[in-house]
Amino acid sequence: MAWLEWAGKGLLSGAIVVAASEIAKKSSIFGALIVSLPIISILSLFWLYNDTKDTAKVADFAEGILWLVIPALSLFIILPYLLRRDWSFEAAMAVGIIATMIAYAIGVYVATHYNAA
Repeated sequence: MAWLEWAGKGLLSGAIVVAASEIAKKSSIFGALIVSLPIISILSLFWLYNDTKDTAKVADFAEGILWLVIPALSLFIILPYLLRRDWSFEAAMAVGIIATMIAYAIGVYVATHYNAA
């Protein structure tokens, strides 16, 4: 893949993140809406298909995303819970990230055990 194509993909992905964080400054719900949309997943699916034209690989990738969205939710359950109980941002984020990593390890194990990934 040409470096210009990589740069374009990176700029588009970065622009989505910047837009979401800027919008969240004014409205947390609309910033959350942008981030909760599977924009990066959809773009990645398009890019994978465009690069490979392999629908089986795209299907496997989409299924892998499904298996790993579930563990990703642990961060968004733990972080606000701890922050609302007066934990510092850094401590709450650290616990959320560690819990998410554990949940991902379990998710990857389950996905590979059931031959989903």
